[in-house]
Formats: sequence, structure tokens, C-alpha cells
Amino acid sequence: MRKHAKELVTLLLTLSLCLLMVTGCSTNSASSSGTNSTPDAPKKVLLVVSFGTSYNDNRDLSIGGIEKALQTAYPDYEVRRAFTSQIIIDKLKERDNIEIDNVKEAMDRLVADGVKEVVIQPTHVMSGFEYDDVVKEVDTYKDKLDSLKLGKPLLASDADYDEVVSVITTETKAYDVDGTAIVLMGHGTEHEANATYAKFQKCLTDAGYDNYFVGTVEATPTLEDVIALVKASGATKVVLEPLMIVAGDHANNDMAGDEDDSWKTAFEAEGFEVECVIKGLGQFAGIQDLIVKHAGEMIAQ
Repeated sequence: MRKHAKELVTLLLTLSLCLLMVTGCSTNSASSSGTNSTPDAPKKVLLVVSFGTSYNDNRDLSIGGIEKALQTAYPDYEVRRAFTSQIIIDKLKERDNIEIDNVKEAMDRLVADGVKEVVIQPTHVMSGFEYDDVVKEVDTYKDKLDSLKLGKPLLASDADYDEVVSVITTETKAYDVDGTAIVLMGHGTEHEANATYAKFQKCLTDAGYDNYFVGTVEATPTLEDVIALVKASGATKVVLEPLMIVAGDHANNDMAGDEDDSWKTAFEAEGFEVECVIKGLGQFAGIQDLIVKHAGEMIAQ
């Protein structure tokens, strides 16, 4: 009897020890798992803000080209799109059933998705009214995100002007021959940033490109200003090209259209041979690289 009791006690002690070992192993395993596993990293988004265009093909080549370059350069970021032109957004929705966020919708979506780190990179040429509106709209979201950074427009520093002059003159060198004037058509604005066009003209001239001329559709220099300068240059041929990120409505109609008030028609009426190049700045690799650089400067801060 005493022998059986002793065996029973030994068995109970052995079972208790085994149970303790199993519990201890289970506790250590959970702790190890907790140490080695990392929570999901906060979402990071690069929001590319453009004016937009209803010209689908050129949108893919220009805005789409910039977005692809940014995604390639910064694979840790999800690249998203927003447009500032509600007219274009509405037109694409009605005509093509393409839905694109405006800036407020894009920012609200970021917050709803739990994004914590956002870099906003505009594709605007200058810091005009559109850029100012972006600054105001995104500023209200600072308290809703851990990090919110806003990149510069294309032409922000003297180095940017020099780089864009280099890109454009390289891309148009086939047309840069005696007797040919290369005319760059910008949008123009009542904003003080319209001075960008005069500065860009000076940069071209100072770099020795005195057969390159800059004008605007809606401000100064006017089409009449540019025609007078081209006449004075002695050129007999004019190559027209947009000084805009996208070759959209202005490029296809105001610049290259057959209407009486288009730039093409106006130069032809003055006796010039005219060639139109329907390419937005966003199609050029050098312009894409500069925008990628601007975004990188914000990411690095």
C-alpha cells in the first residue's frame, strides 16, 4: 500500500513537472513571436496633383509618365492621383466614366484609409493660383496625419529654370536650324507668377537660344508680342510647341487648331511656314526626372 502511494506521488510530481514545462514553453514561444513580428508599417502615399486633361492619350503620356517615374523612384510609396480642375473631373466622369479625385476628395480618402505619411507632389509649372489652392486645401489636414509634405512646382529655383531650358532645347534640337523660330506657348495667368514666362525667356536668351520665343494664351507675352519678335528675328519658319505639362485643349486648339484665332493660323497669315509639335512637357524624361527630384527633396526632409 505504501509502495503504491509512493508511486502515485512520483507520478503526480512527474505530471506536474511536465505540465509546468509545457506551460513555460508556450509562454516563451508567444514572447518570441511577439518580439520577432513587426506591426504593419504605416501606409505612405505620394499624391501627384495635376491640373488634368480630358485628352486621354496625352494624359497617359504626360501625367501618367510622371506618375510612373515617381513610382519607380520611390517604390515604398503608393502613388495616387488628384486633379485640380473640377471641370475636367466632371467631363471625364460623364464622357468616359473615369473617376478622378479632386484634392479634397483625395485627402479625405487618405485619412479614411488610415494613411499616416503623405507627400504631395504637384506637376504645375509654376506657383500660380492652382498651386496656391493646393497649399490652402492640404494645410487643413496637417492635424490628421503624422507627416504631410508639399513639393515644389516645376519652376521653383534658378537651377530648375536652367534644367528645363536644357531639357527643352535638347528635345527640340532637330528644329533648331537657321531660319526657324521655336515658339513655346504657355498658359498665362493674372497671378504674379506670370513673371515666370519673362524669366524663362531671359534664361533661354542668356543661354544663347535667341531663336526661342515664349508667349502665353491668356496673359503676357501675348501672341502679338511673339509674332513681332519672330518677324524681327528674320525667321521664315515657326515650330509651335506647348510650354505646359500636358498637350491638351490649349495645345490642340489654341495652338495647333485651324480656327482663325489659333496661333498656327495667325503665323500662317503672316507668311510663316508652321509646324506644330503636340507634346506636353510631362512626356520628356528630363522633366519627369526634375519632378522626381522635387519629390525626393520632400521625402528626405
